[in-house]
Amino acid sequence: MLSRLGALLQQAVETREPSIDLLEAFTEHWKGITGYYLEATDESIPARQTDIPWRLKQMLDILVYEEKQRPAGEAGPCLEYLLQHKVLETLGTLGKAEYPPGMRQQVLLFFSRVLGQVQHPLLHYLNVHRPVQKLLQLSGDRLGSGTEKEEVQFAAVLCTKIKQDPTLLAYILEGKSILNGRRGRELPASPVEEGAEDPPGTAATAACPPAEPSPPPRDSNLITSLVGLCKSKKSKVALKARENLLLLVGLAQEAAAACLVRSSVLCQLLTEHLCDLYSAVPACTDPADVLALERASWRSQGDAAGDGVFPGKESLAAFFGWLDYLDELVMGAHPVVADAITEAVEEKFFQGILQPQLLQMSELAVLSATAMLTGTVRQIRASPLLHRLVLFLLGPDRHPETPEDAPHPLRTQLIDRCNHLSDEISLASLRLFEELLQKPHEHVAHSLALRNLEARGYLQRGPPMPDERGPLEPDPDEDGLDLEEDPYFTDGFPDAGFRTAQKSPLGSAPLAKGQVSEVVSSFLCLVPEEAKTSSCMEEGGYDTYVHDALGMVQACRASAAPWGWPLAPRPLDACHPEVTFYEGHFLKVLFDRMTRILDQPYSLNLQVTSVLSRLAAFPHPHLHEYLLDPYLNLAPGCRSLFSVLVRVIGDLMQRLQRVPHFRAKLLLVRRQLMGLVPGEQMDHVMLFKGVVVLEEFCKELAAIALVKGPPEGPP
Repeated sequence: MLSRLGALLQQAVETREPSIDLLEAFTEHWKGITGYYLEATDESIPARQTDIPWRLKQMLDILVYEEKQRPAGEAGPCLEYLLQHKVLETLGTLGKAEYPPGMRQQVLLFFSRVLGQVQHPLLHYLNVHRPVQKLLQLSGDRLGSGTEKEEVQFAAVLCTKIKQDPTLLAYILEGKSILNGRRGRELPASPVEEGAEDPPGTAATAACPPAEPSPPPRDSNLITSLVGLCKSKKSKVALKARENLLLLVGLAQEAAAACLVRSSVLCQLLTEHLCDLYSAVPACTDPADVLALERASWRSQGDAAGDGVFPGKESLAAFFGWLDYLDELVMGAHPVVADAITEAVEEKFFQGILQPQLLQMSELAVLSATAMLTGTVRQIRASPLLHRLVLFLLGPDRHPETPEDAPHPLRTQLIDRCNHLSDEISLASLRLFEELLQKPHEHVAHSLALRNLEARGYLQRGPPMPDERGPLEPDPDEDGLDLEEDPYFTDGFPDAGFRTAQKSPLGSAPLAKGQVSEVVSSFLCLVPEEAKTSSCMEEGGYDTYVHDALGMVQACRASAAPWGWPLAPRPLDACHPEVTFYEGHFLKVLFDRMTRILDQPYSLNLQVTSVLSRLAAFPHPHLHEYLLDPYLNLAPGCRSLFSVLVRVIGDLMQRLQRVPHFRAKLLLVRRQLMGLVPGEQMDHVMLFKGVVVLEEFCKELAAIALVKGPPEGPP
């Protein structure tokens, strides 16, 4: 009995003695640090050359060792001492004074290590989160300071802790107790008396009390510190800051997300920096350089600027890199945070910066702004941000247009510029719309084209004329049809009723194999043989375009898959056009441009046909019918893409007869475009280039029609 009692007493002594030794050692090291300020005489000695870093390291090791020796969740005497004697508060003050020189760096390291290595919850305590806040305030707008590495490490530890417990966000941002919105209380004699955590159920409901006013716009906190570090010239520091801000905005708890939006200036800081970077792009930057710049990535900060091959490249890379980062933030953020960021971007950047520049009259400024907008459209992928951008550019209207409609001035202006007197502005505007049509957003195609095709008002509503051609049969030799043999050209005008008579009154079935072959043949035979040049250049037919057409059609189908588009056209008996058919502002401009294809610059013709090909690749049956069906029974006064091409061919044949040796000159221009012979001056060059583009465009449309229709031959 006595031996057992003695063993218990011995165990108690052995358990107690290390605790006493640890506390004495801890206080001894702390007194050694404070004593330095009483004894030091040379204020120029850097902190790293004193014993302060060593003593701080010993204090950290003692705290970590003490915690391992005690039951989980129980604070030891050394930790209680650190909290009760406001050790962190004092260290924060010493760091702010930056005495001895480099002390701030040592304090940041100590804070980071204590918060990162001590597992006991600390940030709930006023004597911890208050000095943390003060330390964050020191790194406000101090870009280029020598402590950026330590600052971002400190912020990263805080973000990790907040990720583990989102309720901590309120303490870090506001310094408030979440109990009834009161300030955190001073620590009592023991942490256990206050409780390391608040009562259950209070965190989620009151993490950010609405009654508390938001901090002033420039109060420094974790958010301002992180955003400031995101701008660092040191790429590793900026990258780590951005990664941790991504972690912070992705908090799943809605109360934390709402607190992040309401109690910080996150959205304001992010958007202001975007606007500043946009304004920093030199006005002399060539719009062609803007469009030629590869898509930026926020992770490769500074890489694109290293080999600056043109003026303004560094500024452009910085702007588009930050835009890519905002895009990434919106994609990864909680919906509450994502909506707040996109709203701020729309208000400050889209409406505040872009819109005034896009609506001004200076041609040089319009070219620059359009190129920057095209790059912006190319850069954005996040759905909320893309949605705001699309509505900003095109407006929300979805009803059919009328010729006198102009409810959205910016949309009207941008489309009008596709037909501008300046070819450069027309080209830049067409590139913008081509970029828009590549974005996975249904409203783009609907606003620009589909809204006007819903009622199929382009079709003749009268009784169908008899079909004189009989049933369609596949012909293996159709690809070699001469112009005169093409069914479309039996009398110079489309066979009225060819397609309409075969359509069920309840809707159209997908194209049969024979019909696809007819459509392909019609486009291939549209340009007469005397105006064709590809066969003389040992080039293939339209098959050279099939691969590209397949990729484009598949991309359009993938984008349109979630949009719920019908597989067949709307039944005619369900279509009741209220007004005379109007193709819409955008298609009207494109068709008008196509009618002038023989009188426009080569680059402009390529861009017009590229946009039309993109529209034709969409899987909506009305777009397919209107752009790729040569046999439409058009209503009076209406035109389709094929009818526009027919008129161009008619004009071409008349003009070629007036040009001497047009065949030889046409072949020479073709060789020049291919780089086979050097360019030389001659008459009618624009006409000949237009003929080449026209031939290639018809081959491209034939390839798209083939890819979208059922395959020829046995399955």
